[in-house]
Amino acid sequence: MSLTRNVELLRRLPKLDGLRLDGLRFPDLGQSADASSPLEEVTDFGGNPGALRMFAFVPAQLQKPRALVVVLHGCGQTAAAYDLGAGWSTLARHYGFALLMPEQQRANNGNTCFNWFNPEDIARGSGEPQSIREMIAHMVETHRIDPRRIFITGLSAGGGMTSVMLATYPEVFSAGAIIAGLPYGIASNLREALDGMFHSPVRPERELGDFVRRASNHRGPWPKISVWHGSADRTVNPGNANEIVKQWLDLHDLPAVPMAETNVDGYPRQAWWNKDGETLVESYAITDMAHGTPLGLADNDQRYGVEGAFLIEAGISSSYHIAKFFGLTGWIPDAAKKADAKSTVAPTPKLSPAPHLARSIRSAVADEPPHEPKPEKSRRFDLNEIITRALTAAGLMK
Repeated sequence: MSLTRNVELLRRLPKLDGLRLDGLRFPDLGQSADASSPLEEVTDFGGNPGALRMFAFVPAQLQKPRALVVVLHGCGQTAAAYDLGAGWSTLARHYGFALLMPEQQRANNGNTCFNWFNPEDIARGSGEPQSIREMIAHMVETHRIDPRRIFITGLSAGGGMTSVMLATYPEVFSAGAIIAGLPYGIASNLREALDGMFHSPVRPERELGDFVRRASNHRGPWPKISVWHGSADRTVNPGNANEIVKQWLDLHDLPAVPMAETNVDGYPRQAWWNKDGETLVESYAITDMAHGTPLGLADNDQRYGVEGAFLIEAGISSSYHIAKFFGLTGWIPDAAKKADAKSTVAPTPKLSPAPHLARSIRSAVADEPPHEPKPEKSRRFDLNEIITRALTAAGLMK
């Protein structure tokens, strides 16, 4: 279907339920999930010029300093549907952070897409960005969130609006993650939006960076960014992932060539970091995956989310890895800490061998045969024996 025909179709049927930007049909993904999500609606959070709904979840225990993750759903979804599918409230409960999930209304967009390309909805201080900013301010004040620990992520049109929020309010966010989304500033009308979705025109890095620099008076430091995209996406051209990366490499003044290329759960990941070794930009290419959020087992062998439309089993948990990129997965609940403290006996003093002994110790450990788990006391004895063997092998103990 041609671009011109798509534009004409959308002009004639702007409010048809189930229609998405590319002229194909979305299922209605919002109704059955509402009862399964712990999200609660919040009203009277501000002027709300974008006429969005606000949903939030705050677990009983919060890590300190307190953190907030803002999650933006995709077209055809509700906040509750995307929460159930991507598993964010489960992650919030597990790792103790507050969750904010704005929701689009059909009165604003017949497909419940965030309007990431409308001029009034991509500018600081107006429309949907201002509504989301007011929601964040409400959460910070009501739940004593640390302003330095606010993060945002979104899928598809929610990914496009994530780009908008990071560009228009960069001082608010420490980091963001965009799944199957688009860079900021490439569209200010429907024709340009469709062109970006289908064709992802290649632009110079400086031009992309300037789109963001012109969106506010902020001049740095800039939020960190994590980019996710399926290589078989036919709804949002995968080239958009490269354009998002280029946009943020320019802002961070980083080179085009990745500083590291690794494999995570079977998928290529590229990364760029600053002089202090902190990763500022990362990009995951989910090979052969279509349009949606990738799901799978996390590093802790937990599963976050439920497979469904635009929520795709891919063997990698994007929600978990994004939370990890945000620095939220190292927290242990107080109850677990207390239980662990009661069951732990006095620790054995640690030995700190000189650097040149490290290889001997590692070799001794590697040579140990596999064995069944033993009581804590036995494990400490075995470790001392290993260290003693390594020191002896190095000629420093007889």
